[in-house]
Amino acid sequence: MSNLTLSQFLQQEKGNLTPELAQVIDTIAATCKTIDQALQKGALAGILGSAGNENVQGETQKKLDVISNDYLIDALKVHPHVGGLASEELDDFTPAQENGEYLVLFDPLDGSSNIDINMCVGTIFSILPAKNAITQAQDFMQAGTQQVAAGYVLYGPSTMMALTVGNGVAFFTLDPVTQTFLLTTENVQVSADTQEFAINA
Repeated sequence: MSNLTLSQFLQQEKGNLTPELAQVIDTIAATCKTIDQALQKGALAGILGSAGNENVQGETQKKLDVISNDYLIDALKVHPHVGGLASEELDDFTPAQENGEYLVLFDPLDGSSNIDINMCVGTIFSILPAKNAITQAQDFMQAGTQQVAAGYVLYGPSTMMALTVGNGVAFFTLDPVTQTFLLTTENVQVSADTQEFAINA
């Protein structure tokens, strides 16, 4: 039996999902493929090392922090259903489309201190409902229970996405040949007898 693609999964999923939200998630996934390709090139593209700046958290930015952030900003700020963006790499939010239904918050490349030693890194994202036709800073200050979708993409030995739209968690793996995220695990659960779990990203 063939694996569902991410787009096919979103077409049949319920929870908080709307066609507009599915389009936003598809755009995030497509952008993460671009980030993955940049990571695969590494030193060959001259994109390792520090960018010489600090982010809003006071952390030294890596070149790939900046590149990944730019990819996500450029893809999402023109999306018709995105009203605003908030990134760990920027002091202020980025306005997007007037009357956009969703706000997207993200860390474009979490664990970027691992890049230069070729360890796992990841993109983390959260999607909230927009509160106003024109996005304001306070619109991002919503409880976690208001999220309509959230997930992360882990760039490791294989590239995978964990995603929830309010109806359980699913894992997708990026097929490097077709460049398609394919469903590999549905209804992900933490084992009842698990005492410890961790992720290095």
